[in-house]
Amino acid sequence: MFRVAASSAYKASSLRAWNNVATARSISQWAKVPQGPPDPILGVSEAFKADTNSKKMNLGVGAYRDDNNKPYVLECVKKAEKIIFAASQDKEYLGITGLAAYNQLAAALAYGDDSAALKEGRIVTTQSLSGTGALRIGGEFLSRWFNGKGGKKIYLPTPSWGNHGNIFRDSKLEVGSYRYYDKKNIGLDFAGLKEDLANLPDESVVLLHACAHNPTGVDPTEVQWRELSDLFKKKKHVAFFDMAYQGFASGDPSKDAFAVRHFVNEGHNILLAQSFAKNLGLYGERVGLFSAVVADKEEAKRVDSQIKILVRPMYSNPPFSGPRIVKEVLGSPELKAEWHREVKLMADRIISMRFELRNHLEKTYGSQRNWSHITSQIGMFCFTGLTPEQVDRLKNEFSVYLTRDGRISIAGITSGNVKYLAEAIHAVTK
Repeated sequence: MFRVAASSAYKASSLRAWNNVATARSISQWAKVPQGPPDPILGVSEAFKADTNSKKMNLGVGAYRDDNNKPYVLECVKKAEKIIFAASQDKEYLGITGLAAYNQLAAALAYGDDSAALKEGRIVTTQSLSGTGALRIGGEFLSRWFNGKGGKKIYLPTPSWGNHGNIFRDSKLEVGSYRYYDKKNIGLDFAGLKEDLANLPDESVVLLHACAHNPTGVDPTEVQWRELSDLFKKKKHVAFFDMAYQGFASGDPSKDAFAVRHFVNEGHNILLAQSFAKNLGLYGERVGLFSAVVADKEEAKRVDSQIKILVRPMYSNPPFSGPRIVKEVLGSPELKAEWHREVKLMADRIISMRFELRNHLEKTYGSQRNWSHITSQIGMFCFTGLTPEQVDRLKNEFSVYLTRDGRISIAGITSGNVKYLAEAIHAVTK
């Protein structure tokens, strides 16, 4: 009798405990958190992985692949890692703004070794978590300290990298836009761009892609950049450059930095976000740099102090493994020369795939459409001009995966699949 009563009491107690847990779960503080929308590029990759077609192609991911469609680790990076390993360096914290030698070399790569602003101590730098982190630091700095007539608002080109708006909105900035891409002509709407920038309030903050515009691959010419510099000067706009592809766009780091260097040489106090993900293949190392050109050394000290105050509660101080790699590569004449050769190799492969794709469309398959934009655009991405319906057909009929805006990553094209891609595109556009 005692055992039965004890057993019943235990079961009752267990049931109450289970009910209490269930009740607690039902009133969870996170019960009303909504399901967020899926990332469009991640969705492309997941669909690609599930496809069993041996000819399938993933043209959504923005990461370089060699002609065997494999990730590529640069030889100069491998050599730098060996040097770092042999040196048995310590694991102490870096300062808030990062590895000073790396910052100096990265800034020199962007602004030029002969930059007057660098020599005069007018460029404030801080290591960042790749280009995304640099943009976020810049956004937070603008949110706290920008007092121009344009207000705490940043204007982005239409279209722009999908994460730009998220970064700046999370930095408590209002996000506006200006015309950039002409869908009809599949090129730059330079007249619309100038008109929009001229109509913005004076002293507005404008984001510019320094080279290899993502996602369109459409860049202004050097002559057009000079015009934009004059317009910015007249309107007293602040240029915030995003330079994620220096060297990777044309194969020449100096050529790709033209816009940044011209604006600074013309007296603009720009903001700049750099990344070494693409041009050194350091995707997972998250190596970047935020920098600001200021009026003089005294102003540089004040800005530097506020950037440290900003960064400290955000992530305290940055990691050192990636910056040490970049420091070794850019700090060694031999490794830097090897990097120049390798980044040109990567850029040239991308350029050659553009020409092969266009050649197959026009000559192999006799497409009557104008495909000149494939070779006139630059960098990793190409805005094909394909409609969402045509993109869907590529996926359903040919197992070719890309985002529905028609953007393709040229890095996913190889000499082994470029003809198949041309055949697929021709089939859905003829």
